[in-house]
Amino acid sequence: MAGRTVLCPSATCEEGALLLGRVIDGEVEFAGKPVWIDPQIASGLRALGDPERLFRFSSPCATSGCGQWAGGRCGVIDTVMNAPQSGSMPGGLPSCLIRDDCRWFLQRGADACGLCRFVVTNNADIDAHPGV
Repeated sequence: MAGRTVLCPSATCEEGALLLGRVIDGEVEFAGKPVWIDPQIASGLRALGDPERLFRFSSPCATSGCGQWAGGRCGVIDTVMNAPQSGSMPGGLPSCLIRDDCRWFLQRGADACGLCRFVVTNNADIDAHPGV
């Protein structure tokens, strides 16, 4: 992966981030086309309060600069995939703007994609670990 930009699929609402989708009833509805966050969009989304609870964003993975990084890997997707699952999973993979470069996909494969739509960024974690 030398020279490759690996992307975090659960980043904060910052200038330069990519809007991945919006959260509806606890599930992410992924965007069909890229929307890059500029200062005006970021300001507007922040005005809604807690944009990370309403939308999912992507930006370059911070690796060891992130509070979720442990043992050379992203702890978010490991935690999600190791948690007991209830109910049935939707069939097929969701469309995704970043799959080829996604940290979670590169780390855990298609199984991560199946659960990705159920991950909503927790602002408590963001406050404790900027860049998560």
